[in-house]
Amino acid sequence: MARGNKPICGAKTRQDGSAEYCGLPAGWGSNHPGTGRCKLHGGKTITQRVKEDRIRVDREARAILAELDVAPVDDPLTALMQLAGQVLAWQTATSALVNQLGAEIRYEGVAGGEQLRAEVQLYERAMDRAEKVLSSIARLNIEERLAAIAERQAEKVLQAIDAALASAGVTGPAAHTARMTAARHLAAVPDPS
Repeated sequence: MARGNKPICGAKTRQDGSAEYCGLPAGWGSNHPGTGRCKLHGGKTITQRVKEDRIRVDREARAILAELDVAPVDDPLTALMQLAGQVLAWQTATSALVNQLGAEIRYEGVAGGEQLRAEVQLYERAMDRAEKVLSSIARLNIEERLAAIAERQAEKVLQAIDAALASAGVTGPAAHTARMTAARHLAAVPDPS
């Protein structure tokens, strides 16, 4: 959507039943083809510049995300528990920063007004985030859900062991002893979280 090196208006007009781009030069601040508008279609306005900035930031964020090697979350419950650990660690770290301030929690700003130290604001935000994450965990009953998942997985493993024993011709008391041994070993496996 550019005429030479100047972007053209991204608004579509309906001429002869077909929708085509306006064709007029896009206004100041309209650097992205197809997103800028001429002055007749709302270009050069604060709203248009804010919209273009939003589009630019979105494109940049998508480009950065495309470059990251991000694996999908297979187990959101465990991921939320890990997030809770990180949030609490951050809250502890910011608490240490505030404790180092002593009586210097506030200071006088350039305009003469009293200002709250950034460390205190970080700590307050960390406490708010910790409360939100921990409330989510409590509301979702994650501990019990994770335990139920682990039990179901262990039962599937035991069913596979039973099938393998039956296939190998091990039945009766020998199969029962093997199943109980496998169950004890599964219970002794440490939790990966």
